[in-house]
Amino acid sequence: MVNYNQLAGEYARHRKVHPEVLKCLMAGSSIDNTSRVLEAGCGTGNYIITLQSLTGCAAWGIDPSDQMLAKATSRASQVTFSIASAETLDQSGDNFDLIFSVDVIHHVIDRRSFFTAALRLLKSGGRVCTVTDSEEIIRNRVPLSTYFPETVEPELKRYPPTDLLRNEMQRAGFGDIEEQTVGFPYMLNDSGPFRDKAYSALHLIPQAAFERDLARLQADLSRGPIPCMSRYVLVWGANSGRE
Repeated sequence: MVNYNQLAGEYARHRKVHPEVLKCLMAGSSIDNTSRVLEAGCGTGNYIITLQSLTGCAAWGIDPSDQMLAKATSRASQVTFSIASAETLDQSGDNFDLIFSVDVIHHVIDRRSFFTAALRLLKSGGRVCTVTDSEEIIRNRVPLSTYFPETVEPELKRYPPTDLLRNEMQRAGFGDIEEQTVGFPYMLNDSGPFRDKAYSALHLIPQAAFERDLARLQADLSRGPIPCMSRYVLVWGANSGRE
């Protein structure tokens, strides 16, 4: 079991907004300063804080980790943060333009409750977006899977397949379900995020394997930056059922 309270510092230091995910969240929901946006599982607040600062939207973030929220709250006063899980959304209903999560859905035990609550909380025409990883992405993550191959099988057990997510969203009542994949190339210059285990998958593998894999990564970095690619799948749905 990964303790996310203990990881709050590492997440705040090392986890950043994926620029292509951010672009898609903004373009796919058309949010502006009149919009109301909720992030489920906001962690240290990277996405919801950035969306609010760029658009001026009214913004909320929930997360079950008080330490993650402490980091988020210290960074922004324009976002309302509260402790809650995705399964227990209890904001007043029928008022959000966008509800989204980034790399969170594999932690949600009762996804039916989450999607049902999200639909209830969205305005007519409002959208939900689940940003996650497909099996193909997990197997080919660069550098996580290429340098730490032991992470692949535990991650495949954690992440729900995207076709299952689409089916669950449809059963919850969402329409206009669509999927898009985005990628962002970058050069890795520092092993710090991996050394500090800022990715929860690194807490799921044996320590001996982690140390061996980290040494290989650091050896390659000593010879120069490593070309990498960060990819995500965005699964969208719309509340198209209200008149």
